[in-house]
Amino acid sequence: MNFKIKNIKIGQPKFWLLLLCLSVLNSCYTFTGSSLKDEKTIQINEFPNNAPLVNPTLSQQFSTDIQNRFLQRTTLKGTKENPDILVEGEITDYSITPTTISSNTVTNQNTGGVIQESQNKLTITVKVHYENRLHPELSFDRSYSDEAVFNSNLSQSDIESSQVKIATDRIINKIFNDIVANW
Repeated sequence: MNFKIKNIKIGQPKFWLLLLCLSVLNSCYTFTGSSLKDEKTIQINEFPNNAPLVNPTLSQQFSTDIQNRFLQRTTLKGTKENPDILVEGEITDYSITPTTISSNTVTNQNTGGVIQESQNKLTITVKVHYENRLHPELSFDRSYSDEAVFNSNLSQSDIESSQVKIATDRIINKIFNDIVANW
């Protein structure tokens, strides 16, 4: 084999040294951006629903979804005893309020006037306590909130099956990014 790469033959020690250096440099940098380094275990407690308006399935669904996010997308192992990371909190707000959005207008052909479709906004707020026992300076207490806007003609079961999922997924993404991502 006598391939040449800019005056370096594959059989020469310079080539193998260059290849070794590139391999070492490549293994030193990671593209994950994870701030988790030494942490191996996590405990995620149930998030009770303490909102004035209670969705009966929200607490369990949110708790399961956030646990799944961390266990599936990190190398952390779930534990109930002496975890490196503790995540807990509560659902503090679950509200549906009427709102109007002018972009969803329909012209009434009979009167020539503009009819605005009525829409509602679902807002969910979650208070989170994050404790990193190996790196206490990373610990925090924060509130996360998100919303989903939908037509007012949706039934309560439609709201709970689709709109709640949209808002909680966004909140879980924010929590996950604040704990795991180091951007």
